[in-house]
Amino acid sequence: MSEHIMNTGIPAFLSHFGLSLLLLASFIACYVAITPYREIQLIRAGNHAAAASLSGAVLGYCVALASAIANSINLIDMLCWGAIALAVQLLAFGVVRLLLPGLVADIPDNKIASGVFLGSVSLGLGLLNAACLTY
Repeated sequence: MSEHIMNTGIPAFLSHFGLSLLLLASFIACYVAITPYREIQLIRAGNHAAAASLSGAVLGYCVALASAIANSINLIDMLCWGAIALAVQLLAFGVVRLLLPGLVADIPDNKIASGVFLGSVSLGLGLLNAACLTY
């Protein structure tokens, strides 16, 4: 391996990747905390609506986080933009909950349409979020 990769590439990769995993875990913890149903339990029970909604939220956050990583100038910058992306993704749940008042019952009842819609809005906002993070 080249000396440059060992001196700058690998430590930068490891620090950014480690922080991104921490941010992703934080996002998932926050997301499942704000939803009034237990996604992980529902997914383990085979609930497709919960799987679709949580998957869309995770993918939406990962897209936004990837943009934050690619455009950040250092770890603090990445952390700040990752936190902003997290807040926007949590907002997606609030928006869909306003649009679909029955969402809180739909996901546990495995109404797939609601789960897919929530997941799609989350992914869509994540894409918009990612585009806005390119400064």
